[in-house]
Amino acid sequence: MIVRISRLSYRYPGSEDWVLKNVNFEADAGEFVLLVGPSGCGKSTFARVFNGLIPHFYGGELVGEVEVCGMDPREHPTYEFAECVGFVFQNPENQLFFTSVEKELAFGLENLGLPREEISRRVEQALREFQLAELRDRGPYELSGGQQQRLAIASVMVMQPKILVLDEPTANLDPFTAVRTLALVRRKTIEEGVAAIVIEHRLEVALPFATRMVVMANGQIVDDGNPAEVIARQKHVVGRPQALELVERLIQAGLSLEVEKPSPEHVALGIVRAYKVGEHAARRKRSSPG
Repeated sequence: MIVRISRLSYRYPGSEDWVLKNVNFEADAGEFVLLVGPSGCGKSTFARVFNGLIPHFYGGELVGEVEVCGMDPREHPTYEFAECVGFVFQNPENQLFFTSVEKELAFGLENLGLPREEISRRVEQALREFQLAELRDRGPYELSGGQQQRLAIASVMVMQPKILVLDEPTANLDPFTAVRTLALVRRKTIEEGVAAIVIEHRLEVALPFATRMVVMANGQIVDDGNPAEVIARQKHVVGRPQALELVERLIQAGLSLEVEKPSPEHVALGIVRAYKVGEHAARRKRSSPG
């Protein structure tokens, strides 16, 4: 396991209340973990443990066992985590500093001491993958919110981290770009063995790519498993996507419907398949003698 967390609890400096309480969590290469829960439940705080911002930047009291890429954040500085963990914050402006998109993408690679040819190759690939090529000479401050979001994600993914932590990565993206971006993240988990931990409230956008869903409430993990099964158990906490609600209504109406994942795309495919099966059965019935 690339992440092992056991009996983790945390509270901010000067606070008597624990924000995280006895959290147990593991993640491995190739997983796309969707981390969900109501506002204030501790998701973002939990995410900041992965790259050492907690406890190094925020301070406070951290207890329990934590191992990320073989390191304990209490014993290793944040710059060591930067080589393993890529983190994208809710507000992309917080992590964009340079005078052009191209320089933003190249900065981290230069810090790694990579050869100039490799830096150029990765930057060009990121510009293509995130549709930023035409913006390469623009300053990040000149970009729209959605463009800044894409650049922030690209500047982290270009580093080829082993763990990718995304905090509300589609907040500033239109639905098409959101799906395209999460599809790219999922591709990286498959092709490069990245462990992606994604905090996302737009369930219908993220569900097609998630291999696991982890639900947090009141600083604790209350469920962890197959996304469709977790939603069925925890819909009072995470809500029920409209796609799932449609499936339930169609089944109640008598339609024999099988859906691989609780997303609009998979529901549409399931309806098409059910329609074709029903149409085929109707033709056979009409053509049979008597």
